[in-house]
Amino acid sequence: MDSETIQVTTGGRPATVDITLEARSFVRGRGDGLLSIFVPHATAGVAIMETGAGSDRDLLAHLDTLFPRDDRWTHRHGSAGHGSDHVVPAFIAPSITVPVLGGELQLGTWQSIVLVDPNAGNSKRTVRFSFVG
Repeated sequence: MDSETIQVTTGGRPATVDITLEARSFVRGRGDGLLSIFVPHATAGVAIMETGAGSDRDLLAHLDTLFPRDDRWTHRHGSAGHGSDHVVPAFIAPSITVPVLGGELQLGTWQSIVLVDPNAGNSKRTVRFSFVG
């Protein structure tokens, strides 16, 4: 297995960050196999979705609707509503796997790989790419 990490800056606000180009670069020339993308954080996840047409903004808006930033959360350290950030990874997993053929990601036409980070309190994220041939 080959593995490496990248650092992603989210800007200190809830964000989706497209990491498809970094993933493509990592698998280029590696042949056939599986790419695992993993985020070792308790308040972030990764997803495959369409970006650029508003879906990424819709996702963040609906996360706020599903998981309001108020005082209802048992987990209370940090800013108001931070407990919701810790629930999101149960719905947007911290890892995904993408098939790779001939060193190319096998994503659909409109699919991108995104880091989903609802936590405004942590602007630096690590993403691990691991390739199994």
